[in-house]
Amino acid sequence: MLSALLLDIGIAWMGAAVGAGLAAIGAGIGIGKIGGSAMEAMARQPEASGKIQTAMLVIAALIEVIALFAAVIALLVSFNTPY
Repeated sequence: MLSALLLDIGIAWMGAAVGAGLAAIGAGIGIGKIGGSAMEAMARQPEASGKIQTAMLVIAALIEVIALFAAVIALLVSFNTPY
């Protein structure tokens, strides 16, 4: 009985860690793509760099919020395991 409970807790913690890691990887990939695309767009149209940079920062902030939300959900899952 105790080993089954400890196994359930371990699986929940492992799932939370994998979820937080995937959220961080996804945010890194997303921000990398945004940055690369913005640099390419600014190189093509330097006169529009202000608008491009503003849009890039807004989208990067939204990606970070999604990653933070996923990390919080992963922490909630790990803390709400039955003891």
